[in-house]
Amino acid sequence: KVINKFTVPIKYCNQCGGLTTLKIPHGDNLPRVVCENCGFIQYENPRVIVGCIPEWKDQILLCKRAIEPRLGFWTLPAGFLENNETTQEGALRETKEEANASATIIDVFSLIDIPHINQVYLLYRAKLEDANFSATFESSDVALFDESSIPWDDIAFAAIKKSLKRYFSDKRSGTFSLHAETINVSTLKKHRIGS
Repeated sequence: KVINKFTVPIKYCNQCGGLTTLKIPHGDNLPRVVCENCGFIQYENPRVIVGCIPEWKDQILLCKRAIEPRLGFWTLPAGFLENNETTQEGALRETKEEANASATIIDVFSLIDIPHINQVYLLYRAKLEDANFSATFESSDVALFDESSIPWDDIAFAAIKKSLKRYFSDKRSGTFSLHAETINVSTLKKHRIGS
């Protein structure tokens, strides 16, 4: 039972524990995981990743990953949005969890769809409240970088690399805009960057 080559459906119902089957429900046009017992439809939705581009003077804060995926590579503080929190709350929570840093949101900066892995990135520009930050369980190192010192070949994820490139381009122009784009498999192969 496979919805597409990236998704394996749930075997048991989240409502009653009954066995599920893959079928197109009445009134729908896509295969869904449906409980054979109670009829509950288990929708599988994209995961939302939220984070910050934390600014301090003319630098930004990056975290070196201490966990998989992409252990040892650098990234912005970002992670999965939790239930019952706003995207801004999630971005600030991730900044605290990954960099032990406090920040204030400036504005939304980057929205990136990655449909082949069912992810959506939403990144905010943020101002660090002070220069107090440190490594955490999730980050083996945390440091400030200007554009010339960023370890571009060691950036963990394509969405982060694209957002950083756009950030520094906007910074040079003196005008920050909202950037929205899609990363797909052909883009990754063309540029040989990880998702």
